[in-house]
Amino acid sequence: MTFDGRNGTRGSRQPGGLMMMLANKMTMGRIRRRASGALLVLTTIGRQSGQERQSPVRWFDDEAGGRLIVASAGGAAKNPSWYYNLKAHPDRVWIEIGKEKTAVTAEQLHGAEYDAAWQRITAQAPQFAGYEKKTDRSIPVIRLI
Repeated sequence: MTFDGRNGTRGSRQPGGLMMMLANKMTMGRIRRRASGALLVLTTIGRQSGQERQSPVRWFDDEAGGRLIVASAGGAAKNPSWYYNLKAHPDRVWIEIGKEKTAVTAEQLHGAEYDAAWQRITAQAPQFAGYEKKTDRSIPVIRLI
């Protein structure tokens, strides 16, 4: 499947800055200390730098057996950087939950599969429906298998 998420023309401000970096670092430490929870550490390869990049990301169970993540960026007009890293290197991805680090492959959902996943995601985490209202871009849902 193709990664075809396009940036929008409106949306909330993209999270970032020094405070966000520090908060993400603390969050990733908590994720690595626990073996369960709704967050995972996503490791991608930078599309331009070639360096490993890590981000804490909310995940959801996938009926197909993997995990789903959402490139919402809080409803920002642009997709998060990790989305473009996945697009460039979908087969060079790792996830961590607790002390377990697993290699996965990323694929973007489309059509009926996307619609069904989006319904499940917004039922479990209604804030994602709010993010969709803030932006005019289609928010990508990614399967990690």
